[in-house]
Amino acid sequence: MPHVAMRGHRGRRSMNEINMVPFIDVMLVLLIIFMVTAPLITTGVVDLPSVGKSQQRPTSVIEVVVAADGKLRLRLDQQEPTAVALAQLAARVREKQAAAPGGGAEVPVVISADRNVRYENVVRVMDTLQRAGVQRVGLSVKQGSN
Repeated sequence: MPHVAMRGHRGRRSMNEINMVPFIDVMLVLLIIFMVTAPLITTGVVDLPSVGKSQQRPTSVIEVVVAADGKLRLRLDQQEPTAVALAQLAARVREKQAAAPGGGAEVPVVISADRNVRYENVVRVMDTLQRAGVQRVGLSVKQGSN
């Protein structure tokens, strides 16, 4: 009878120990899989748009200037800019389009923003113009690598 009790004790003891061999085998297999597949994974390349030169400059351009402090000014054909609020921007742009030489909706609108202006301010101006149905809205960029 004491022999049976000792045998059961050994059985419990071996069950309490963790067998590390299967764990190590699984880890080595995963390591090999990752080592083989890592060179096959290509990194994502983002193709950014490039700025080209226009074939012909439009005769008349309406420019919306977003200053560093976020204030908006409206200018037609390099004239003196006039201050405008965002709420009246679309109506004022339409007035300038109608008054421009060769007027109408074909007069392009260019948004010029200071480098330090928050991106959301520029997007808000674009969104306001597009919701009002203003056609040919673009961004002014500086040519060169600066």
